[in-house]
Amino acid sequence: MKPTWWPGEKHELFTEWAKTQGIVINGVSPARFPGRGLGMIATRKIEKDSILVKVPHSAMLTPSKLPSTFTSRFPSDTPTHTLYAAYLTNASPSHITPWRNTWPTMEDFTSSMPILWSSSSPLSPSSNSNTSSIQDLLPPSISNTWNTITPGKRKHKYDTRHQNLLKAQETRLRKAWDIVVRVFPETDKELFTYHWVIVNTRSFFYLLPGAEMPEDRNDAMALVPFADYFNHSDVAVFTFHSICCNVKFDGEEYVFRAAKEYNEGEEIYMSYGPHSNDFLFTEYGFYLDTNASETLYLDEIILQDLNASKQEELEFHQYYGNYQLTSDGVCYRTEIAAGLTYMPLRLWQDYVLGYSTDGVDEKMSAAVIRGWIGVYIKEADEAVARLEDLYIAQTEDQGVVRMLLKRWRQIRALCEEAIDRVSS
Repeated sequence: MKPTWWPGEKHELFTEWAKTQGIVINGVSPARFPGRGLGMIATRKIEKDSILVKVPHSAMLTPSKLPSTFTSRFPSDTPTHTLYAAYLTNASPSHITPWRNTWPTMEDFTSSMPILWSSSSPLSPSSNSNTSSIQDLLPPSISNTWNTITPGKRKHKYDTRHQNLLKAQETRLRKAWDIVVRVFPETDKELFTYHWVIVNTRSFFYLLPGAEMPEDRNDAMALVPFADYFNHSDVAVFTFHSICCNVKFDGEEYVFRAAKEYNEGEEIYMSYGPHSNDFLFTEYGFYLDTNASETLYLDEIILQDLNASKQEELEFHQYYGNYQLTSDGVCYRTEIAAGLTYMPLRLWQDYVLGYSTDGVDEKMSAAVIRGWIGVYIKEADEAVARLEDLYIAQTEDQGVVRMLLKRWRQIRALCEEAIDRVSS
């Protein structure tokens, strides 16, 4: 009799195939968890630090595994991500068919990946009147748009990689498509998009010992069979360095060790790293119920509150942008910006330079910061109201609406936590 968590025949067949590729599997198995999909389960009691999975280099899909007759057709600076997706689409490698049979379907991705909800997506029907509405209701860190404020033009450029996630992802996909279609004009766009998302969501960091880190970290990637069943958890992010030791690639094999003791029947997680929920949502199509790395950004709210000369001061003193909010409150950069709203300029400059705190009024700073967080709460309330209307209207995007509703309620709760911290 099959266990209640049995993942299905194709996953069972793949597990046997994986063993023939030299993959070592100790006390774990792919499993189906009700309401959560596939993951890795402990089939017996597992001790902390014991080896769970070992994947030899020979079983991985790495750049060296791509035939030179294939890669030579592309420009030398083609991203690794693009090459993998093009290879899976146009070369259709049959030797990994048992593995490919276990991958999520495009329908799975469409139900959870914001990049596939956009109007430019090959799967996004132009007749769907809800598409633009759904896109507009993504959190600001993903969409870089607001519904309750009109952000002013930023006076200075700075690194906003954590605040414009979807556009950056769409740009990567668009560039990849432009490259591939020049080499293979008959490439099916939907199939290529599917494989691009497969690579994006299932790849592992890959850098041979002694090799130089590529300029784009996304080029240091490999697909690692069987290990891609592990789901992400932030449970160990606060001890991230020890977790790094539990997932190790030494040039010969990827080794996955238990971060803690597990009982039979428990799901086993690995940490993808300290990522915010908006990042996880954009890149992987899920987010966590609790996340120690949860972060929101107040940049648009704060900068619209400061005139050009005050923004110049922030830029000059290297406090321009990236104003973070977490459950612990706000970052020091935010406190510096708050002081600029009420302190005489000379006193503020002395404060920033560490000469004096004479002009600092903690109560006034707290009031300013609470006001900024309140703007984010208003944005969350607006999004929740619109999403609830869409849900009641029984749109065809019910799963998407539920996912967004839950995320915005998380955001509102996080803002409330932060306000409590600022007030205490």
